[in-house]
Amino acid sequence: MSQGTVTGGIYARGLRFLGARWRVLVRLGGWSVLETGQTFLTGYAPARALDEGFLAGRPGVGLAWLAVAGIGVLVGAWGTVRVYAAVAALVEPLRDLLVGRVVERGVREADAGALSGLTQQVEIARDTFAGLVMVSRSFVFTAVGAVVGLASLDPLLLLVVVPPLAAGLGLFAATLRPLARRQEEFLVADEALADGLGRVCPGLRDITAAGAEDRVAGDAGRLVDTEQRAAYSLARWSVLRVVSLALGGQLPIVLLLACAPWLLARGVTTGALLGALAYVTQSLLPALRNLVHGLGTSGSRLVVVLRRLVRQPTAEPGTEQPVVRTGSHCAEHKCDASPTEAAPDSDTGPTTADAPHRTAPRPTGPAPALSLASVSFAYGPAATPVVDRLDLDLPPGAHLAVVGPSGIGKSTLTALIAGLLQPTGGRIRLCGHPVPSPDAAALRVLIPQEAYVHTGTLAENLGHLRPDPVPEPELLAAAEAVGLTPVLEALGGSRATVDPAALSAGERQLVALTRAYLSYAPLVLLDEATCHLDPQAEERAERAFASRPGTTLVVVAHRISSARRAGRVLLMDGPRTAYGTHEELVRESPAYRELVGGWTAVVPKRSEPAPPLGDPDRVDAVAGPGLAGDRGHVVAHGSVGQAQASRDLRDGGALGRE
Repeated sequence: MSQGTVTGGIYARGLRFLGARWRVLVRLGGWSVLETGQTFLTGYAPARALDEGFLAGRPGVGLAWLAVAGIGVLVGAWGTVRVYAAVAALVEPLRDLLVGRVVERGVREADAGALSGLTQQVEIARDTFAGLVMVSRSFVFTAVGAVVGLASLDPLLLLVVVPPLAAGLGLFAATLRPLARRQEEFLVADEALADGLGRVCPGLRDITAAGAEDRVAGDAGRLVDTEQRAAYSLARWSVLRVVSLALGGQLPIVLLLACAPWLLARGVTTGALLGALAYVTQSLLPALRNLVHGLGTSGSRLVVVLRRLVRQPTAEPGTEQPVVRTGSHCAEHKCDASPTEAAPDSDTGPTTADAPHRTAPRPTGPAPALSLASVSFAYGPAATPVVDRLDLDLPPGAHLAVVGPSGIGKSTLTALIAGLLQPTGGRIRLCGHPVPSPDAAALRVLIPQEAYVHTGTLAENLGHLRPDPVPEPELLAAAEAVGLTPVLEALGGSRATVDPAALSAGERQLVALTRAYLSYAPLVLLDEATCHLDPQAEERAERAFASRPGTTLVVVAHRISSARRAGRVLLMDGPRTAYGTHEELVRESPAYRELVGGWTAVVPKRSEPAPPLGDPDRVDAVAGPGLAGDRGHVVAHGSVGQAQASRDLRDGGALGRE
C-alpha cells in the first residue's frame, strides 16, 4: 500500500469520525459564536467610541462603547471555557479509538511498539488534534467576526484588508501538502539517525576493536547527510510559510496606513480606520499566525503519528517477514578464519557494520609471540606518559600476569597490544607482525572487563569469532574447560535463546571467555575478564587458557592467585616497574611485596580467608561465592578492600622502563 493511499485513508477516516459527531461540532460552533462577538466588538466598539464619543465631545458615549467592548471580552471568555469542553468531547473519543486500536494490534500481533504507542504516540495524537481544532476554529470565527466588523465600519476597508489576507491564505494552502511531505521526511530521517546512533553508541569499543570505524562512520555520515538535506528542504519551504504570514497578516497594516489619506478623503472616519487597525493587529494577525504555525507543523506530525497508530499488518498470513535482531549480526558476520591459521580480531562482539572477513597469517619463524621495544604512550602531547619506554618479549606459550595499583595503565597496555591505541613511541609486534595492522589484529583476542553478549542463541554467542558454526562436541568441551557448563545447562542447552539482561555479570564473562577459547587466536588478552568470578571459577578459566595448545596468555590480574599461577609477572608502578617470577618479585621488589600485602589482607564481611589446604601460604584472598554481581573481592589495585570500578581505557600514571 502506497504512502499516498494510506494518507488518503486517514483523511477519509477523519471525515467519517467528524461526521459521526456532528452534534459536538454544532455545539462547538455555537459557543464559538460568542468569540466571534468578542472579535466584532474588538474593532467596532473603539471606532464608535472615537467617532461618536471622544471626537464628538461626548466622553460619556465613548466610555459606554468601551464598556460594551469590556462586556464582550467577558462574554467571549465564558464562551472560550465552553469551547474547551466541546473540544474535549471531540478529542477524547479519538483517544479512546486509538488506544483500542493499539491494544488490539498489540494483543493480536504481539506488536513490540504497543507500549510506546500507548504512552507516547496516542498522547501526541490527542494533544496535536486538540491544538489543530482550536487554531482552525479560532481562525475561522475570528476572520468572520473581523470581516463583518470591517464591513460594518466601512465597506472600503474590505478593499484594503481582504485581498492581501486572501493572497496569504492561498499561498499557505498551496504549501500545505509539500510542506507536510518535507516535515514527514525530516521526522523519518531524524528517527533513522536516532535509531542508528542508538545501535552504534553502546558498541563503540566493539567497533574500535573490530576495526570498523570507517564503515560505521560512513553509515552514520549518510544518515546525518540525509537528515541535513531533509532539514534544508523543510527550511526552504518554511520560508514560504513566513511569506504567507507577512502577506496575509502584516501587509494589511502597511496598506491601511499607506491608504489612510485616500480612505479619509472618501468618507472613512478616523474611528473606522482605527477600528480596522485593531481588527488586523489584535484579531486577524494573531489568528493567522496560530493557523500557519499550528497547521503547518502539527498537522503533518499528526498525520505521521496517526499513520503509525492505525497501520495495517505489513504481511499477509503465510508470508515471511525479515527478522531483525537488535544489537547483533549474529554468526553471519565474523572474521574469516580456519582451524589451522585464522583468528578473530577481538572478543568485543558484533558491530553495526559488517566487519571484513580476514584470514590470519601464520606466525613468521621463531619470532616472539609478543614483543615491545621502547614503547611509550601518553594521552596528550603535554601529558605524563602512561607507558614509558617499555621493553618486553614473550615467547610462544608464555603466561604473563600484569599487576599494579589502580589507574597505573594496565588496561592502556592491553589496548596498545591489541592495537586499539597507537603508541607515541617504540614498536609492538605480534608473532613478527607490526601492531596495529590487520595481520596482528587477526592473531589476538581481547576480553575486556565488561563482557559482550548479544541477543541470539548461546551457540551463536559462543561461535561469534569463528567463520563457521562450531560443532556441538567442540562447543561442549570448551564450555566444560572454561566452566560454562552449569550456565549452559541452566539456560537449556546451546540452542537456547540468550537474554543478555537476564545474565549476571559473571555469567556474561564466562560466555565471553568460552567464546575466546573457541577462537583461533594464539594471543589471549584478559583485561580483568574474570573480575566477577569467584577464585575457583577464575582459576579454572585461566588454567584452561594456559593449557590451550599454542596459546600465549596475558592476564591483567586482580587477585594474587592469578600472579602466582603465571610464569612471569609484570609489575606496573611508574619508576618502580619490575618484571620476573612471583617469587623473584616478592624477594626483590618492595612495591610488589606491598601490593601482595594489600592482596593478602582479609576484609570482614567483604571476603573470606583462603582455605588452608588449598592455599598453604594464605595469600589468596577469596571473594564470596557465586557469579552474579560479585563486588566483594579484594582487588589487586590498592588498599585493602578497594573495589575496582568499571572504567574505560583512560588510565593515569606512568610506567618506567623495564
